[in-house]
Amino acid sequence: MTSEKLQSIAFKWFDAFNNHNIEQLLSLYHDDAEHYSPKLKIHKPETNGLIIGKEALRTWWQDAFDRLPTLNYKVTSLTANSDRIFMEYIRSVAGENNMPVAEVLEVKDGKIIFSRVYHG
Repeated sequence: MTSEKLQSIAFKWFDAFNNHNIEQLLSLYHDDAEHYSPKLKIHKPETNGLIIGKEALRTWWQDAFDRLPTLNYKVTSLTANSDRIFMEYIRSVAGENNMPVAEVLEVKDGKIIFSRVYHG
């Protein structure tokens, strides 16, 4: 894929996330996508930080949106190559300190197949 198409996926991802639109967000992912996050390790230790599949993603994000109704991401940097998107953003939640985050999305055939989150 071109870097422009990958960046388009990233902008759709941020739009869906910031609007807490789970269906739009899930539409960007492959059915068997994998997602790794340090927050998963904290809130769902049995996962060891990794979930697989759209239903697991749906459950995780719905829980996050329910717990954190003001959760929002502000893009600070976005870079894409032939199959990966490297995103940096600020995670903000009312009543919490802002957190710098980096995330890598691996894309195949126009769908995200793997995402990994790094907290600053």
